[in-house]
Amino acid sequence: MRLSRIIMALTVGLAVVAVPTAAGAAQPQPAPSATATTDPPQPPPYPPAAASLTVNRPTIFLGETVVLTGTGFGPNETVDISVTVTPLAAPAAGQAPARRSDGTTVAMAPVAYQASAPLNFTAFTDAQGRFTRSYTPSVTGLLTFTATGRESGRTATAELRVLPKRQPLPVTGDSLGTPMKLGGGLVGAGAIMLLLTLAWRRRQRFGGAAH
Repeated sequence: MRLSRIIMALTVGLAVVAVPTAAGAAQPQPAPSATATTDPPQPPPYPPAAASLTVNRPTIFLGETVVLTGTGFGPNETVDISVTVTPLAAPAAGQAPARRSDGTTVAMAPVAYQASAPLNFTAFTDAQGRFTRSYTPSVTGLLTFTATGRESGRTATAELRVLPKRQPLPVTGDSLGTPMKLGGGLVGAGAIMLLLTLAWRRRQRFGGAAH
């Protein structure tokens, strides 16, 4: 009898202890937050800034100087500039052909390479990625400048036409004809006036003697 009571008390005690545990296990767990498992939205990609290279004059004569201006490169970086030379086989666009003294025109002859290409030099940008660089070509032809930023990798190109030095017009027979004719006329007029003066003096002299 006593043993059965002890077993019954142990059974009731175990039942009391098991009830809260089962109740806790039966409660629904909160669903995980959707924001906890998803990545934050990424900003839309923006294209890199475009670099540009310009020259202040599109066509010059050999010996003249141009100014190269670059924009859109990296701030405070070194820019490598290479120059390739192509011969000019015809007059540049918008350029009048060479003109002779008689008014006729002649096309420009092809210009041979005068130096090995490319030529290379450097420029340095400011905090805004801009630079200016003076350049005096030593060759004639179509010059193509290619500027590349060492850190940014940005590149840009520009073209320049360099023509031979302007030569003074040669003195030809046509150009001398008019001055020579004018001079000959003046000499002839002077000779006639001298003869008239001598004749007038002679007439005055003999006329006075007759009286």
